[in-house]
Amino acid sequence: MYNENTIFIIGDAKASQNNPITKKFNQFFLAFVVDRTDGKIIDVECSATVNLTIRFIQSIFINRFMDDPIIVEDINQRYFGASQKALIVAYQDALKKYQTITALSK
Repeated sequence: MYNENTIFIIGDAKASQNNPITKKFNQFFLAFVVDRTDGKIIDVECSATVNLTIRFIQSIFINRFMDDPIIVEDINQRYFGASQKALIVAYQDALKKYQTITALSK
């Protein structure tokens, strides 16, 4: 399904205590499949409790690049779920891991 140039990265964050995600998963997870050669996001999944949330988050990330400087701005302007802050933190965590991985491979 994914070619040999792809890598898997997961970022995590704490969601608020009253969030259903916290009750089900304890944390918010955001998993990426990224093309190592250019940083393009091939696929993404998250620990949401509603499938529509997962699909909407996929629409924000898929076919963009991990280091796209306006992803956080897009999340702030488009995603108004209770886990907005957790989504941003999980993305930033995954981005740091991506940057470490790509720096090691240079």
